[in-house]
Amino acid sequence: MTHERLLAGVPVTTLERWIERGGGTGLDSAREMGPEALLVTVEASGLRGRGGAGFPTAAKWRTILEHHTRTTTPVVVNGAEGEPGTFKDRTILRHNPYQTVEGALIAASAVGADWVIFALKETFRRELDALARAIEEIKAIGWADGITIDVEVGPDAYLFGEETALLEVIDGREPFPRLAPPWRQGVDEGTAIAPTLVNNVETLSNLPGIVANGPEWFRSEGTEQSPGTIVCTISGAVQRDHVGEIPMGTTLRDAISIIGAGPRKGRQIVGVLSGVTAAVLTADKLDTPLTYEDMAAAGSSLGSCGFLVFDDDTDFVAVAHGVARFLAVESCGQCAPCKEDGRLIAAGLDRLRRSEADPDDLDVVLGKLDTVAVGARCFLAQQHQNVVRSIIAEFHGQFRAHADGARPPVASYPVAEILDLQGDGALINEQQLRRQPDWTFNDVDSGKSPADRIDERASGAD
Repeated sequence: MTHERLLAGVPVTTLERWIERGGGTGLDSAREMGPEALLVTVEASGLRGRGGAGFPTAAKWRTILEHHTRTTTPVVVNGAEGEPGTFKDRTILRHNPYQTVEGALIAASAVGADWVIFALKETFRRELDALARAIEEIKAIGWADGITIDVEVGPDAYLFGEETALLEVIDGREPFPRLAPPWRQGVDEGTAIAPTLVNNVETLSNLPGIVANGPEWFRSEGTEQSPGTIVCTISGAVQRDHVGEIPMGTTLRDAISIIGAGPRKGRQIVGVLSGVTAAVLTADKLDTPLTYEDMAAAGSSLGSCGFLVFDDDTDFVAVAHGVARFLAVESCGQCAPCKEDGRLIAAGLDRLRRSEADPDDLDVVLGKLDTVAVGARCFLAQQHQNVVRSIIAEFHGQFRAHADGARPPVASYPVAEILDLQGDGALINEQQLRRQPDWTFNDVDSGKSPADRIDERASGAD
């Protein structure tokens, strides 16, 4: 049984229906209590960011306020979901975009913002339509008076979901991560760089309920350190690919059973990946509670709570290659080791998958995993290390068998974002599988990194 808050009941398709469910109560309360009391309320709830490391939401807000300048702080809603195996933010926007817009307005009240920017991928047409409808209705009723709400439509690139790369896109540039964090360099407003609050869709969608019902209500689900519910995606070697909302602290095994209806008939789960972010969890860790602290203690990460499930019919060399290819392609190339070593890792794993490996391919892959994150300005290269190295360590026998030619070639394992859920299956982004490392869809890759290619184009050399 799921414990639904963000996904409760039938989809909310009108503001009237949201108001009937109590919509607007949280926003009214937030504006009545003022910024400091609002911060204390969110702090007491224990809400943590639902997009990655689980950073405490109120602490993030306070950091923004500490770096406040004369320029108004914008609130940016990160809806550029692209982690393979994850479909939770789009599910929330489809189910009830009104709670997300209300949550963003509550966050704006907390940090004194008069500008809210929603950032979504250009391919998210259904979500963009639902969001546009919600924004117009909310403007019409006066909830957003004094606040500008914009929607930024960005590229279908994995790095668009990285906070600083997302800000680059809003500023009219490519999705290349910055060194400076949002609280130091946010949205460019002319000559002034305003500290910018960036929260994702799920995080903000929790705010109306927290402010309307109180911190204790929010903490009535979940654990002391990881309170509340979480929207979880289960896909892969399960009976159904699906999204569901569960209390934090639910074990990974139970989440797979509740949301994914368990493993495929006659098969056993042998491994689970939290997207392409953290180390693989083997079958002996399926009883790990889904909390930030328990997943870290298990040597992995909760990430965006999107899990790719693998059973005893899996060739993990193909899985490692699929992950490495995805990350090598999606790397922007600003950091040369991330792109160049990433491509070498993917190429070596591809030869291993085909049982056509050079004698030193496995050693080369392991060596490049040591250097791929040197000087990295974002987490993508670290993901390469975390995921591929853990798969090799846990399923080393399969890699050695492919290297020795004792295991037959296997088909590639496609790793890409989920485009949609249809019936019991996930439709993945096949266009992403055709993307070249230079970010073109040409038949032959140019050999240039996206950063170099785009720099050349800007200078007129390309």
